[in-house]
Amino acid sequence: MKKRSREQLTFEMTPLIDVVFLLIIFFMVTSVFKKDELSLLLALPKASSGEATEAKEKLFLKLELTTEELAIAGEKISLDALPARLSTVSDKEQPVELRVDKDVRYERVVNVLDALKAAQLQNINLITEK
Repeated sequence: MKKRSREQLTFEMTPLIDVVFLLIIFFMVTSVFKKDELSLLLALPKASSGEATEAKEKLFLKLELTTEELAIAGEKISLDALPARLSTVSDKEQPVELRVDKDVRYERVVNVLDALKAAQLQNINLITEK
């Protein structure tokens, strides 16, 4: 009797490795393009109820932040000049009113809040639209 010899079955790894490398390249390329979308977009809440309160003290500082400019009490100022302007504030307890346009990137809001914190202004009121 003749003995049958068994052939060893081999699994070709080359196509599998090719597919894995293609997937790695695909994910690396798409993760680079998603970098711009990682910025925080802030959807400010709208006030649906509550009552408006009158400020007992005169607001010392009114900051208005739009997509292109920053204004202090109606006077346009650059974001770079903000810390120097805030350092002149003598009373650190005076309230600050920060009005932010709904289309402003949250990165700009964080930069303004960082400047306020560096100037030790803690009484900050964020104003949203109704």
